[in-house]
Amino acid sequence: MDPTTVVVVIAGAAFGLLIQRLFALGARLDRLSRLEGKIDALLRASGIDYDPFETVPGPVRQALEQGEYVLAIKRLREATGLGFVEAKATVDELRRRQRGATGSRV
Repeated sequence: MDPTTVVVVIAGAAFGLLIQRLFALGARLDRLSRLEGKIDALLRASGIDYDPFETVPGPVRQALEQGEYVLAIKRLREATGLGFVEAKATVDELRRRQRGATGSRV
């Protein structure tokens, strides 16, 4: 077998494995989001006042309330020192929770 063919086969197998792992991770994140939504619903039904945004810096919360998605990421990075990917993931989760709390899309 040609060395180039071997490298291509190995790279293809590695890529396939990576794609499979990404889909599995996505499924886990979806399941986690559904569980968090159920917990939020149980808290509301039990009359427990829980604010998922209580630890969110004020400028980030304000940007989210104004629908300024990119600004919220920027402000979160400034306030916490997070990298872009982590800050974006956090803001995405905050937006999801905000939609769940209001029943609307932000």
